[in-house]
Amino acid sequence: MKTNLLQRKRLLTEESNRCYLCDAPVCTKACKPGLDPGRLLRACKMDNLAGAILRAYQMEACRDCDGYPCEKACLRGRTDRAISITQIVRQLQDMPNPTDSSPLTSSPDLAIDFCGIRCANPFILASSPVAHNYEMCVRALEAGWAGICFKTISFYPSHEVSPRFDQMEVDGVPFIGFKNMEQLSEASVEENFDTLYRLKQRYPDKLIISSIMGRTDDEWTRLAQYSTQAGADIIECNFSCPQMTQEGMGSDVGQSPELVRRFTAATRRGTHLPILAKMTPNIGQMTPVALAAHEGGATGIAAINTIKCITRIDEKALTARPVVCGLSSVSGYSGKAVRPIALRFIHELASDPSAGKMPISGIGGIETWRDALDFLLLGCTNLQICTAVMQYGFRIIDDLCEGLRLFMQENGYKTLSDLIGIALPNIVPPEKLERTQIHRPTVDNSLCLGCGRCFVSCNDGGHQAIRFTSMRKPVIDEQKCVGCHLCALVCPTFAIH
Repeated sequence: MKTNLLQRKRLLTEESNRCYLCDAPVCTKACKPGLDPGRLLRACKMDNLAGAILRAYQMEACRDCDGYPCEKACLRGRTDRAISITQIVRQLQDMPNPTDSSPLTSSPDLAIDFCGIRCANPFILASSPVAHNYEMCVRALEAGWAGICFKTISFYPSHEVSPRFDQMEVDGVPFIGFKNMEQLSEASVEENFDTLYRLKQRYPDKLIISSIMGRTDDEWTRLAQYSTQAGADIIECNFSCPQMTQEGMGSDVGQSPELVRRFTAATRRGTHLPILAKMTPNIGQMTPVALAAHEGGATGIAAINTIKCITRIDEKALTARPVVCGLSSVSGYSGKAVRPIALRFIHELASDPSAGKMPISGIGGIETWRDALDFLLLGCTNLQICTAVMQYGFRIIDDLCEGLRLFMQENGYKTLSDLIGIALPNIVPPEKLERTQIHRPTVDNSLCLGCGRCFVSCNDGGHQAIRFTSMRKPVIDEQKCVGCHLCALVCPTFAIH
């Protein structure tokens, strides 16, 4: 049976997803020619296929490798089948060089202006566990991140629970969804602002954002003053943390245009810096709250914060996970699963004639350069990342930048600004969609395995428009088919077009 490009990509993804992405990869250490298969596998896993192909082209020695020491060293092989590294390399080597048809002779520029500040690329650490002390922020900035939004600083005495995380997985892939019960920085206000000051002094060209949360007007103003004195570039007002225990803080504020306007104005009284209002998704419409923030003096919007959730129930403790001394609570949901919700709110904001004029920092489920592209195409000029870093580390910045740059090169984009918001005009209200054409599917029998997934889905969840023959081949009934394309979505071999 032949394979098409989509199927080959899926097989590569499935195999590379088995990789543990271990620190100081043992496969690389074992490679006799001194190549770096660990870096190639990371590119595959982070959806940076073009970057993986370019690396594979530089690994000709793999074709004549004797004994496959990289696979023998693979940690996965200690409990399971080792990663098929050599097979992955050979498949990548058989794919077209992504730079052969590139119309640009120079490398695209990832630099972008955000709130009047020039950044080397759009990627920064979100205000979260990944940016809560000096040492880890230094490592991130040295790795190539354009900046950090420090973990939220407050006078509120935060005392965290243990354990505090839970995660959802799909088909063995973890961190599809992530539950986080953390609140704010546990360090003192003085210690946190000293950290911001030291970071800005050491990295004057990096974007340093001070995330703050007050309980009163005076606290918001004072925190803004301290942020300014520490040398922060931007202040982010956290109006959206879903796990605060005190009324009038976090997402309770973000659901009230009046409170958002009031606390933004209080922040503005304490600073001349750009102000971001960080929005809660635990709301029907975000635009009224964003406009209230603008009226209070906000420069831009950060969206979205985490979504209130219960990931699952522990069947023994009979409470939500994580279980804290027999109890649990509703708290914030992040990870790839929330990206569609984040994109919906980004579209709402960017499409509004007034809110759309404000710079938007996009947050929510960004893991790969492809995820990031979605936010850029809808109008974001800055991207904050947390959960993906918690799973894979600061090193993902390499594939975020490389994947985005190679995409731009392949498609003729010279600067990142060329991408911003260009998808917005093509997303229209439902009544403006074409409703007279039917695009019926066709089946490529050379790719079809005869599994019958399309038949089952159409028969039980569609319009009963597929007949499954005795030869285990699907046949489309064009009189019944409405062109919904459910069959194409469930086909495991991409045989339906």
